[in-house]
Amino acid sequence: MNTILRVRCNGTGMPTLSTHPIGTYAGLGGRAMTSKVICSEVPADCHPLGPENKLVFAPGLMSGTAAATSGRLSVGCKSPLTGTIKEANAGGTAAQALAKLGYAAVIFEGEAGGNALYRLVIDEKGAKVEPADGYRMLPNYALRDKVQEEFGDKVSLISIGTAGEMRMSNSTIAVTDPEFRPTRHAGRGGVGAVMGSKGFKCIIVNAENASIRKPALPDAFKAANKKFVEGLKGHPVTGTGLPAYGTNILTNILNEAGGYPTRNFSTGRFDGAGNISGEAQAELERTRGGNPTHGCHKGCVIKCSGVYVDKEGNFLTKQPEYETVWSHGGNCGIDDLDAIAMMDRLDDDYGLDTIEMGATIGVAMEAGVIPFGDKEGAIDLIHQVGKGTPLGRILGAGTAVTAKCYGLERAPVVKNQAMPAYDPRAVKGMGVTYATTTQGADHTAGYAVATNILNVGGHVNPLGTEGQAELSRSLQVATAALDATGYCLFIAFAILDQAETFDAMVDSINAMYGLTLTGGDVVALGQDILRMERDFNKAAGFGPAHDRLPRYFTREPLAPHGVVFDVPEEELDSVYNF
Repeated sequence: MNTILRVRCNGTGMPTLSTHPIGTYAGLGGRAMTSKVICSEVPADCHPLGPENKLVFAPGLMSGTAAATSGRLSVGCKSPLTGTIKEANAGGTAAQALAKLGYAAVIFEGEAGGNALYRLVIDEKGAKVEPADGYRMLPNYALRDKVQEEFGDKVSLISIGTAGEMRMSNSTIAVTDPEFRPTRHAGRGGVGAVMGSKGFKCIIVNAENASIRKPALPDAFKAANKKFVEGLKGHPVTGTGLPAYGTNILTNILNEAGGYPTRNFSTGRFDGAGNISGEAQAELERTRGGNPTHGCHKGCVIKCSGVYVDKEGNFLTKQPEYETVWSHGGNCGIDDLDAIAMMDRLDDDYGLDTIEMGATIGVAMEAGVIPFGDKEGAIDLIHQVGKGTPLGRILGAGTAVTAKCYGLERAPVVKNQAMPAYDPRAVKGMGVTYATTTQGADHTAGYAVATNILNVGGHVNPLGTEGQAELSRSLQVATAALDATGYCLFIAFAILDQAETFDAMVDSINAMYGLTLTGGDVVALGQDILRMERDFNKAAGFGPAHDRLPRYFTREPLAPHGVVFDVPEEELDSVYNF
């Protein structure tokens, strides 16, 4: 990958294209690339939907290679939801396709002109911009159908739904899976709105005739990859739990731990959790002819994505992930898997982040818009967002805006982004991550559940304050580095527990590029990424006062443990002392 493609949106006519050598961005991939471009080229005080913001797509360093589980795509910009720097991460087939075609990054800059809508088509011959007015206000599945008619189903499709076209702060960018379904999303932070502001509906990437990327040291690469795969398959989480039940294996675990946020974070246990657990979901899928074991991109050996079918055995959606099942399930008092799967399908279709959408519905329920447990009402609210009704516009602006419109304090957000499916009072390492990450409340930024609850990489008492800042710091650094590689974050379970698997991962990178990186170099990479992002946020006006949870989490005890979030502020402020 040695080429950068720039798409200049002129504001007056057809966008123009230019390609450049990678230059000063050499050696960067994924989140390292997106954050470096944003920090170097975007004024931190710009409006996220203005011409100064940029939207960056970057495959990871190992994407497009034979490395296992390495097909992640990073999408970066200044977020319209949080006002901070943003990297949203997606699986699917696009990262590998772009990497095989030689692109280290695709950068959209400038702003749309008038009402014109465009598509970007990339193949082995180059790239071109074409009018796409016929795609206007199509949901992602209908857009997929139109693209398939013209290009077949071997291409990769990157697209926005109606929410992105309407520039909603809760809007995603969809990426197609191996079956050409728009099920993998760069979900958080409103990245779809930024794509909409550039006037682009989709990117079509045809790498069917492109070759896989070859390593500098083939024998060493093959040996390292083999050892890495053995480590993933031998770990109980990546080798057994996730393939069998998907991420929703966590529902019963978090509910038992008393850290399952229920009815807008009012309590830590949900009576209906067993009905929507990973075990129940997998059994339902198998009974109907679905499949709980599915890879979202070629070469994945964990295969946690799954396939959910309806009562007639027809495909409905990808297997809803734990955070999706929680946000539309326990958080809303709903224990019906079919209703949750339908909401997941609609979120993917309209292009909405499932975490933000479910948290927003929970706030609307607390405000009395519909009652807790009203699954038909919840489905209707998502339709209103997708169609852009007046109420839908409010809800599409996210959880914080919805709470403000209804006069509620209890909005579970940090930097305006909704907290995911782990109550920070009962899983305090996650609370530290929510408060301090550069991305707004985000579980993937530093997944302390691994050590607080699952005892992966050791154990830190989830109900205590001791060690939580150190834990979050280490995980945030490791995550930033992983996000640069293109490896799926779920490999962290194995590399945290198994030194030999971590070493195999580093060896695979070295063999791919002919490098001599050490584990310390990987840590340094993560630290450098976080420093860049923190500097951008500081220039955008964010400081220690923004690295806090909403105050009500410090005064409202959470049942069943009766705990509040009490990690001292000085500990929160120490997270980035590295």
